[in-house]
Amino acid sequence: MLDNILILLLSLGIILTGCELFTNGIEWLGKKLGLGDGVVGSIFSAVGTCLPETLIPVIALLFSNQKDSVDIGIGAIVGAPFMLATLAFFITGLSVIIFSGRRQTGMNLSTNLDILGRDISFFVIVYTSAISVSFFSVGFVKNITAIFLIAAYVYYVFKTVNSDKASNGEIDELIFSKTFKLNENIPVIVAQIALALFSIILGAEMFVGNIEVISGTLGISTLALSIIITPVATELPEKFNSVIWISKNKDTLSLGNISGAMVFQSCIPVSIGIITTDWKLDIITLVSSLLALASTLVTYIWIKVKRSLTPLPLLTGGIFYALFIVFLILRGFK
Repeated sequence: MLDNILILLLSLGIILTGCELFTNGIEWLGKKLGLGDGVVGSIFSAVGTCLPETLIPVIALLFSNQKDSVDIGIGAIVGAPFMLATLAFFITGLSVIIFSGRRQTGMNLSTNLDILGRDISFFVIVYTSAISVSFFSVGFVKNITAIFLIAAYVYYVFKTVNSDKASNGEIDELIFSKTFKLNENIPVIVAQIALALFSIILGAEMFVGNIEVISGTLGISTLALSIIITPVATELPEKFNSVIWISKNKDTLSLGNISGAMVFQSCIPVSIGIITTDWKLDIITLVSSLLALASTLVTYIWIKVKRSLTPLPLLTGGIFYALFIVFLILRGFK
């Protein structure tokens, strides 16, 4: 058990190092390509750090012969948006409070509310569609929904790129350039991002493998494990990236990293789940999905009414996460 705990700590260090390399590299890539924070945060960073949690359901549903592979796949698919909409929002809000003394805007988040509002509205629409189709048994309806989700993400990428504006904000020196005395050119930037993604995936896989061993002794069901434990590990890159950007007063990148990942996770992995399984969501997955939608709606309504954003609506994500844990405890994690 002690060995597993030490490996967990090591994996967290690997993930955190990878995230530092990634946030730095992805900002430089955006600068070199003349892209703004919308594309860098909501697409480049979001999709890049989604790789660990996206690979888990793909492997479980398409390449695994284990009897619990469907539960693992569906749990990971549903768990990712849940973690992002609750725990990731909560950690981001808490980070604003912790770093408020060093932030130029203090407790206020200086983010592009149009980008954040657009991302959340996309998420609510597509994720509601994904949940609703689970009540249909007609394969044709599910296939149409899967196609709709993929098309919706393509449209989302188009809208994000089309409405993006180049960022003029200052960024730290490229880590590879500072460490190895290299020029800040595209190949060096891509090499740093590639190493970062490798570190993130390696660290996440180490974390998942060892936390499953530890939690297995506690008698937690496969589905509950895949919704709670696995996404906590695989969503760590988004959480770490957001904390890093919050500390540097780059709020659009921080929140775009989370909201963009929510859109991706509710479109691409969900469409794979709909196509490869019966997509019958039970009470656990339904409750987690509804809580994810409720958490995002709190932030969405706040920014529409207030036309500003503070940590308060983000912190409510912790309440929705706690409610789900209480729900699982009452069910005996079954």
